[in-house]
Amino acid sequence: MLKLVVLISGGGSNLHALLRAAEGADYPARVVAIGSDRDADGLAYAEQFDIPSFTVPFTSYPDRESWAEELLDQVRVWKPDLVLLSGFMRLLPPAFVDALSPNLVNTHPAYLPEFPGAHAVRDAIAAGADRSGASIIVVDNGVDSGPILAQERVAVLPGDTEATLHERIKVVERALLVNTVRRIAEGDLTLSPTPPTPERLRS
Repeated sequence: MLKLVVLISGGGSNLHALLRAAEGADYPARVVAIGSDRDADGLAYAEQFDIPSFTVPFTSYPDRESWAEELLDQVRVWKPDLVLLSGFMRLLPPAFVDALSPNLVNTHPAYLPEFPGAHAVRDAIAAGADRSGASIIVVDNGVDSGPILAQERVAVLPGDTEATLHERIKVVERALLVNTVRRIAEGDLTLSPTPPTPERLRS
């Protein structure tokens, strides 16, 4: 059974999808703890699903490095096999990434390498793109530049706004994450610092 720690900053919709999937007896992964950098709404799922949680407020530390050191200590308490960034909005310093990678995975609301960065959906709309997507990647020290584990296209429809496109991407992103975690747990997808072969990508 793959043990997961999930880090969130917001509502935790991807987290919720994982928790629902993990209720199934045949799902080969379990969330053992939920962490956040703030009093995030998604922490309510910890109580709902009776899962331990922890908060390491960014504003309580003098710098990013000391904050990340404490965050890493809190994560390590749970001895996870995999750490998932699920809408986690803080930039993690290299010491944190290097300590966990390649067992550190992030979701991104675009078909990477298209539209990296914090405003991927907005950028797709601004560029007049006719399609975007969702990606699951191994976190490295670049900006959404790590090896791609899985991805799927999402069409940009006429009249789409950032909000409407993002909602459709989230639906795809949730399913993609649940399936990717399953594949990792079952050994069908191997985490490594080198990019996976093309047949491992969903397009």
